[in-house]
Amino acid sequence: MKAVVLAAGKGRRLWPLTENRPKPMLPVANRPILEHIFDALAQTAVSEVLCVVGANRERIQNHVGGTYRDLEISYVVQEPQLGTGHALLQAESLLGESFIALNGDRIIDAELIEAVIDRQRETTEPVMAITRVKEPSRYGVVALDGKTVIGLDEQPLPDRTKSNYINAGVYAFGPEIFAAIRRIDTHGEQALTDALASYIDDRRLEAVRYRGTWLDISKPWDLLTVNSTLLGTERAPKAPGRSTAIDESAVVADGTAIGDDTVIHPQAAVLGGVSLGDNVSVGAGTIVENAILLSDVTLKRGAVVTDCIVGANTTLGPNTTIEGGRADVILEETLHQDVTLGALLGDNVAGGGNVTITPGTIVGNDVTLGSGTYVSRQVDDDSHVQRG
Repeated sequence: MKAVVLAAGKGRRLWPLTENRPKPMLPVANRPILEHIFDALAQTAVSEVLCVVGANRERIQNHVGGTYRDLEISYVVQEPQLGTGHALLQAESLLGESFIALNGDRIIDAELIEAVIDRQRETTEPVMAITRVKEPSRYGVVALDGKTVIGLDEQPLPDRTKSNYINAGVYAFGPEIFAAIRRIDTHGEQALTDALASYIDDRRLEAVRYRGTWLDISKPWDLLTVNSTLLGTERAPKAPGRSTAIDESAVVADGTAIGDDTVIHPQAAVLGGVSLGDNVSVGAGTIVENAILLSDVTLKRGAVVTDCIVGANTTLGPNTTIEGGRADVILEETLHQDVTLGALLGDNVAGGGNVTITPGTIVGNDVTLGSGTYVSRQVDDDSHVQRG
């Protein structure tokens, strides 16, 4: 059995982190999203994976290579990125009579993949996995007639949803899906969901209900939620990485993920929901809670970092405060109200001492934050913020 993993998307709502890496390479529980997906695939009947890559594709190819556990990995390039259906079309010539397709930004269990494979073998019909969520209008709603999908609404109004079931992003297809994709062209893009909405007008699409792990990552605060959910489970590292030094006076919560060559200095407190990447330095007296720190991050003494994602090679000066909490955040001109996000900081941010960053702030890549500055809302790449 072959599987196609759709991992070519830009992930614009996760800017600035996705400027320098593809979305599936963002870490949760100190491992790229894509590794969690490959782990699930490795526990199933799948033996070969075609990974559709695009933006910053070398980051995936160099990290994963040609094998992962018992999986044979090959790559197909989608350029330009014109939707999920278009991405699947790029793998058409390499696929046989039936195959699995799944999104590269959702963490699932092997149980779901096996259920989809089994249903497709039983019925020989195309299959879509569905799952029930509290806010289906965030994802698009699936209408059902028994075990058959009869409707797909990608933009339902919150008060008019006809179902609590959504598309879980795992499918079993045969070659007929490619003709359905080719018939779709919406403003220059070919979305797989649009193709399926057309397909079910005259063909059957089987639904597999799923109640296990289903974690979607589309916005910055999703990274924090998923990271916290996975920490302490079998998906997270069980012990600190190699050459890690933790001072005996420091406090480190159970279930924290700590990478290689990381140093936690005296009196520091690394509390719940924290992943520290490789070569991270947590300064003396610093407090970190509900945060993801990518590799080579330095937090100087007395910093407070809460509800925050910090990009690679970023330094925050002494007594910097990211207080955390809830805020309204604008992503791609859409207002998201009352979400938990202290800040999202890009790569190579250089922060001076006594900087204050307010909840909901997004700071781009290669930004300099001068000592004593008060930072809020959004700061563009390559900016220099100075005290007025």
